[in-house]
Amino acid sequence: MALSAPPRFALLYAAQFATVGVLQPFLPAVLAGHGLTPGQIAAVLALASAVRLLAAPAVGRGADGIGDARSILVLAAGLAACMVTGFAWVPGIGAPGFGALVAVAMLHALVSAPVVPLSDALCLGAARRLGFDYGRARSAGSASYIAAAVLAGFAVQAVGAVAVIWIASLCYLLTVLAARGLPRLEATGGGRGGFRAPFREPAFRWLLPLSALIQGSHALYYGFATLHWQATGLSSGVIGLLWAEGVVVEVLLFLSWGKPLMERLGPGGMALLAASAGLLRWSVTASTSWLPALIAVQLLHALTFGAMHLAAMRVLGGLPPGQAATAQTLHASLGTGLAMGVLTYLCGPLYASFGGAGFWAMAGLCALALPLAMQLRAVLRRRPG
Repeated sequence: MALSAPPRFALLYAAQFATVGVLQPFLPAVLAGHGLTPGQIAAVLALASAVRLLAAPAVGRGADGIGDARSILVLAAGLAACMVTGFAWVPGIGAPGFGALVAVAMLHALVSAPVVPLSDALCLGAARRLGFDYGRARSAGSASYIAAAVLAGFAVQAVGAVAVIWIASLCYLLTVLAARGLPRLEATGGGRGGFRAPFREPAFRWLLPLSALIQGSHALYYGFATLHWQATGLSSGVIGLLWAEGVVVEVLLFLSWGKPLMERLGPGGMALLAASAGLLRWSVTASTSWLPALIAVQLLHALTFGAMHLAAMRVLGGLPPGQAATAQTLHASLGTGLAMGVLTYLCGPLYASFGGAGFWAMAGLCALALPLAMQLRAVLRRRPG
């Protein structure tokens, strides 16, 4: 029996976020295994983020123009499956090896950049037309992230860091298969206004810096938490469990209490909750590497990432369908990609100089986000309808 739209999107999210679950925690360890210094690792990750910044909006605008985001998603995921293997093949010792790894990272970023935002655009559009809950479909991605992070942790412990590259390539191929199975919906191409159209909405203009601060505050965590925790004596298996543990509550957020919480707080209130949780989470992470404390604050990932993500999706989902892919990719680039690229680059010397105490700077970003969340809430309250 053919699957309906919600489980098809759930499979898509499960496949692509398994890729995130293995690369996000352990790609820095792969690069370190090639002999790169913390500064070089930060440079590689930051340059990849810069490529995503430019590539994703261009692809998103093209998808809105031709009205076939699904085919573009299939192509992007297929190319990413090939490009990611370069991290396993390329030697990194010395200047030539560093340059080759930079090239691999940039090519991989170029083709993988639109995968998640195009999936979100397709899923939000289908949810609006067919009447299912986006959060429930998206929760499959979070659950898959958990399983993949745990698997990656033990694979690194048993085989070595390079194992995560082959797992990631396989997951990209599964993303291709899942995207090919998405339901065909009425085309939404021909959106007018180009890149300027989403900026006519005041809530979108406030959302960009807010996402930049809150999601950007994860830069040190994504880039150097694994290395920091390894330096404190935690095993790769335990680190994989730490990465996965916080996402358990994120799954519950998307599956159950996220929707009623959104209805009660609205996007502005959810963003305010995310900023407050980030201020607490990064303050504790900066202060201690005591495992029980880390276990406790990792649960806040459901809010620092999950609540902010749902807030952004609610704002973006209110834009006209012909702007969906453009808005999603602009948000992914300017709302998170630009901040993540700059902050990841800065986190290299930050971590080299201060170690785990650098998380105080991430807490400061969340403090700056608090008044912006209040402004977003005020703008949405004034919006008609």
